[in-house]
Amino acid sequence: MRTTFIDAPMDILTRAETVSLALDAIRSGSKVTHCALNVAKLVRMRSNATLRNDVGTADIVGIDGMGIVWGARLAGILAPERVSGIDLMLSLLEECASRGYRPYFLGATPDVVRRAAEAALRGRPGLELAGLHDGYFAPEDEASVVRAINASGADCLFVGMPTPRKERFLAAYRQAINAPFVMGVGGSFDVLSGKVARAPVWAQRSGLEWAFRAAQEPRRMLGRYFSTNAMFLILMLRELALLAVGPYRKRSAS
Repeated sequence: MRTTFIDAPMDILTRAETVSLALDAIRSGSKVTHCALNVAKLVRMRSNATLRNDVGTADIVGIDGMGIVWGARLAGILAPERVSGIDLMLSLLEECASRGYRPYFLGATPDVVRRAAEAALRGRPGLELAGLHDGYFAPEDEASVVRAINASGADCLFVGMPTPRKERFLAAYRQAINAPFVMGVGGSFDVLSGKVARAPVWAQRSGLEWAFRAAQEPRRMLGRYFSTNAMFLILMLRELALLAVGPYRKRSAS
């Protein structure tokens, strides 16, 4: 299940398989942490040892990026599909509604997380949230936030904070958090609340979701996406070149 691509760990799983692992954790009470790996995070891990360790110690590292899916396939890794954080979260919310599990929302601004919670409840009869809390709290308040999560009796925790803050928070407090399944969902609360529109399906499948997002927030996102995507392309080409010369080197050595 676990493999590496450009020195980054990732698990070869479909969305259905990931949902099944999450439900198994909730049923059994065993702790499972999910981390979504996209192009930007992979690039940042190259220069951030703490982030690299926080991602690598997650129980599940899902592939959340068509660039990674395509690059991995070119490298001979049979990545079955992209498992985006928001799609996985929505699938789990449906399961929670039908099975009586109670999720907790942590992250975003107070208004956004409230509207995301309201949107999650609409159209999902039976869904009950364990609680919610915005992501704008100081480091000295982290322990009290964890206590609030535990007091809620949440079955799963969705953390909508930016990288690398959410990865650091989960790595630091995972053992203290009682919720069996936890996962970082990045900006998913922004999409669920309606603050940010999600790219159409054709853009998601063609790997252009980043361009759609950048068009909505060009000042904040365009430079970031350009730099990380360019670096990823360089890293991927280098990886493919190393794979290509590998067999030649073995033949020469023999």
